[in-house]
Amino acid sequence: MARPSRTATRVHPETRQVLRRDIRPFTVAYRGRRKTVPLPGWYPERGREGVFDGSDLEQADAALSELKALDRKSTAAMVQRIRRKLGLSQRRASVVFGGGPRSFCKYESGEIAPSEALLKLLRLVDKHPWLLRELVPT
Repeated sequence: MARPSRTATRVHPETRQVLRRDIRPFTVAYRGRRKTVPLPGWYPERGREGVFDGSDLEQADAALSELKALDRKSTAAMVQRIRRKLGLSQRRASVVFGGGPRSFCKYESGEIAPSEALLKLLRLVDKHPWLLRELVPT
C-alpha cells in the first residue's frame, strides 16, 4: 500500500488537532487472537486518536473476519472432539444438549457458532464425562 500524501490536512472534530493522512499499524483482537494491519486514516502528529473515512477500515474489518473464521474452525473442531469423546452421534448430542436435530452438524461445520453457555457445558462435560448421565433424558 502506497503511503498517502501528507500535504492535505483536516481538524479532529473533538480535540481540534491538525490531522494528516497517514498509514499506521493497527492491531485487531478477537478472543485471544491478534493480527496487526496497516490502517490508513487521518492522524495527529502525536497521539493515536485518528479519524477514518469509509474505506479506511476495510483492512481492519477483513482482519476481524479472518480471526472470527479461525475461531469458528477451532470451535467446530473442539465441539466435534468432545462429542466423539462422549460417544454421541450428532443427532443424539442435539437431544442431550438441545438446539434442534441438526444443530451439532451446523456447529461442527462452522456454519453457526454454538452459544457460550453450550461451550461452557461441553468443556465441563469434557473434563468430567460422568456428568453426562445428569444430562441424558430418561
